[in-house]
Order: sequence, then C-alpha cells, then structure tokens
Amino acid sequence: MKLAFFVNEIAVEHPEMGTTRLARAAAQRSHQVWYVGAGDVEFDTSQQLVARARRAEFEDGDTLETFLTRMKERDAERMVMDSLDALFLRNEEATEMQERPWAGPLGTVFGQMLAARGVTVVNDPVTLSRATSKLYLEEFPQEIRPRSLVTRDAEAIKRFVADVGKSVVKPLYGGKGRNVFVVEDENETNLAQITEAVFADGYAIAQEFVDGGEEGDSRIFLLDGKLIEVDGAYAAFRRVSHGNDPRANISKGGRMKPLEIGAREKDIVDTMGPKLAADGLFFVGIDVVGNKVLEINADSPGGIQSIEWLYKTDICPVVIEALQERACG
Repeated sequence: MKLAFFVNEIAVEHPEMGTTRLARAAAQRSHQVWYVGAGDVEFDTSQQLVARARRAEFEDGDTLETFLTRMKERDAERMVMDSLDALFLRNEEATEMQERPWAGPLGTVFGQMLAARGVTVVNDPVTLSRATSKLYLEEFPQEIRPRSLVTRDAEAIKRFVADVGKSVVKPLYGGKGRNVFVVEDENETNLAQITEAVFADGYAIAQEFVDGGEEGDSRIFLLDGKLIEVDGAYAAFRRVSHGNDPRANISKGGRMKPLEIGAREKDIVDTMGPKLAADGLFFVGIDVVGNKVLEINADSPGGIQSIEWLYKTDICPVVIEALQERACG
C-alpha cells in the first residue's frame, strides 16, 4: 500500500504523536509511507496533485524518535498524490486557527480532490468538513448527547443557562481545552467576559453540564464504528482533570486512568457506530461523561499513546490492517 499521512507541518511532528505510531506501524509492515504537510502540495499543469513529500522507512531497532528523525532528515521528493492507495488525514484544523488559518481546511480540500480520483481517504473528507465542528454531534440521537445551543448571541447563551442550569460554554471549533468555561447559572458574574472570549473563536456552543464531568471524561476509540479490542484491552481510557480545572485534556495536565468498558459505553457505541461508519469516519475518538457523548474527535484524534502506556498494547497495527483492507481489498 502506498500511504501518505497529511499533517499540519512535518517539522513540528513529535515522536510521541499518534501519527508517528501509525506511520511506523505501516512502514514496519513494508507499506510505502510518506509524510505531507499542509504547505507541501501543488496542483500542477498536468492536472495532478503533487507533493514535496518525505519518505518514512522502518529500520530494525527503530524507536519512535529514530524513525521520525530519519524521515525529517531526508530530502523532500516529488510525489504524485494521485498515485496513492490511501491518504490518512492527520492534520488538526483547530491548531491552525490563530497563526495559519489558510492551512486548516486544506486536508479536507485536497482529500476531496483525491477521493474523486480514486484514492481512499480517511477520515472521509466530505463528512470531516462537518465533523470538525461540534455541531456534528447534533446529528445523533438526543438521548446520548447533552442539550446544547449554538449561537453568537450572548443573550441567547444567558437564556440557555437560565433554562438548563449549570452549563459548559466553549468554541464550536477548537480543541485542547482552549476557552472552555463552566457556568453555574445565568447570574455568573463573568458571563459577559466568558462569551466574549469564546466568540473570539467564532460561534459558541453551550452544553448542559453532565453529572460526573467534574471527575473527568472517557476517551473511546472506534474503528469503522466499532470498539477496538487488542489483547483483551479496549482502546479507551479515562482522563481526570488536574486540581479544580474542569478540562480533562492531557494537554491541560489531565491524568490518564484505565477505563473498563461496560454496558453503558457499549450502548453508546451501538447507537453511534452505524452512522459513523456510514459517514466514512474510519478512526475517531468519542469523549463520554456518564451516558452522554460530549464530543466526537474526527480530525487526528489524540491519545493513542495512552493506550500503550496504560495497557502495554499497540492498536496501530489493527488500524493499518483495516486501512489496507479498505484501500486494496
């Protein structure tokens, strides 16, 4: 399989990132693996998408660091992306919003062009253009998600909080815990400042606070709409917030703990899985509190390394094998 990973910038890729693990797993299985950054693509006079790409090759004894370092040190090569079997979109739009807003949507743009040319693109770039917004969650049954409001009207947020009570207010687009606030009620002293900060990133989404959220959340990985199980362990873990910080993101100091998948989690997956698979969301992470899904992470879902650290197991070969089956039959 000729496979490319589309990332924000090759230079800032880190050994512990999930993309490094996926790429090494693919190269270790003799697939031809390339890295392409958002600024490395051309649409040339031959009407092809061409990339200044870097080849990633596995050598015996490679650690994540040596594998990634050798790829970065290679000279860029001209690679015709139309010739790919598969393109794995691993860029994060949210990280580009402030400094490089032009780069954010390019994964879905180039992905749609390549999908039309017969390349297998995951996650599906048409659905991904919706799924990068938290509004995509509203397409799922109401019983598995909190009540919510999407708006740019501060008064509407105040009315929502008055109606549902304790709420979380955050940007519609974004991640890594940026501008996420818990609002106790409509009399919150700093509500005006909170909405102003969130509106700086565009639309806001207000969600009812789900009981148990103060204790963190659960990240559950799904492959083609199904739970991933390797060596008796599910690809899932709990994220516990640090101190009084309501954000359980690892990037904000949250701690990881094992998660036992029970009937509640399986019911959620059974409810969501068929639509996720039908929409072409091949590899996603869902964030769950109680019996509610708070977010669907479809663009470069993070936390793969946590599965390895917690359970001493590697889910990446399973993901790559499923991708090979999809791309090559």
